[in-house]
Amino acid sequence: MTASPEDSETTPDSSDPGPTDPSDRIVALDALRGFALLGILVINIWLFGMPTIASFNPALYGNFTGVDYAAWLISHVFFEQKFVTLFTFMFGAGIVLFLESKARKDQPGRRLHFARTFWLLVIGLGHAYLLWYGDILVLYALSGFLVVWVWRWRPRRQFLLGAVMYALPGVLYLLMGIGYLALPEDGQAELEAELLAAFGAGFSPEREIDIYQSGWFDQMAHRVPVVLEFHTIGFVFEAFWMLGGLMIVGMALFKWGIISNQRSTRFYRRLFVGASGIGLVLVLAGVWAREAFAWETMPVLTLAFQFNYWGAPFLAIGYLAGIMLLCRWVQEGIVVHALTAVGRTAFSNYLLQTVLATTIFYGYGFGLFGELGRAELLGVVVSIWAVQIVLSVWWMNRFQFGPVEWVWRTLTYRQRQPMRLEE
Repeated sequence: MTASPEDSETTPDSSDPGPTDPSDRIVALDALRGFALLGILVINIWLFGMPTIASFNPALYGNFTGVDYAAWLISHVFFEQKFVTLFTFMFGAGIVLFLESKARKDQPGRRLHFARTFWLLVIGLGHAYLLWYGDILVLYALSGFLVVWVWRWRPRRQFLLGAVMYALPGVLYLLMGIGYLALPEDGQAELEAELLAAFGAGFSPEREIDIYQSGWFDQMAHRVPVVLEFHTIGFVFEAFWMLGGLMIVGMALFKWGIISNQRSTRFYRRLFVGASGIGLVLVLAGVWAREAFAWETMPVLTLAFQFNYWGAPFLAIGYLAGIMLLCRWVQEGIVVHALTAVGRTAFSNYLLQTVLATTIFYGYGFGLFGELGRAELLGVVVSIWAVQIVLSVWWMNRFQFGPVEWVWRTLTYRQRQPMRLEE
């Protein structure tokens, strides 16, 4: 296997405790997964609680000043696309971890991978069509069927392929933005108006509020066509390239020992500072660009968008390094323990976020869809986090797997799995 440029860093320096033992690495992976799962909710809450246009262009919906602007700014800079990127890295790494484990046990790894991915798809379809159009499980499953074929590649090849795949949607949007800037002013204004009119026809804020404050059957009429478009056109032209690319990068990060806490403490310190610094500069430049474009939708979506699109993977890697360091310094601490419990029940917790959020916002629950500002939505996020952390810690003190994880494993292996710790 070709050595990576960082391989020299795998040897600890004199002040370095060195790579963690295998049991500690499992803790690090679970903690990282829990951290990513909790962070995803900060952005998903926009989709749960506000009309789609609020995510499309936040300046077009609701109050966008004062504490609500600050709430958007914090969410955008530190959370938007960073945590789903981190979670997607973990998904790709999980494919390699799973298949390597099966190979060591001389089990049919690829067949089991396809089985578990099939059941992920089934659960995801139910989640997407019956509960929430923002589901990512289906996109993960569809991508998982495809990216598995490169799991044995050398990590450098995986990294390059993943980076190229991830770049494709960004380049497409960049070309669209350049084309927009090449138009005369009246042409730009006309295109902007057409874009907003087309979006408003399918995602009118007033109509969405009315639908999601109504009953489940009314919501289905809106949700099904939206989800179908996401899973077909959206997957083929954007989601697969972005998510699949990040999964393959995650495979490389795992094989390099980066995502499994096998590198030196010095390496993670440098990675944290360097990646976080680059990512933060890019994302903040994107905020400046949005303001410079006066929040016009077309240039915001195609040009200003670029800064966060490219800054997010850097910040995600910075977060990864930070969690690896945290697990080394305070492995037995309450924070790592809580993150690990959430991470070991990530599948269950992802679905629980939907159940709790839709109960709060949809008409069959408290019907608060479209009623809360961005700052208030962050309060909802913290409340849901508290519920999830308490439940996860309580559950993992008694059981081996989360409830959905247990069902998933049972379906994958076609035999009942042990559930309680004493089994």
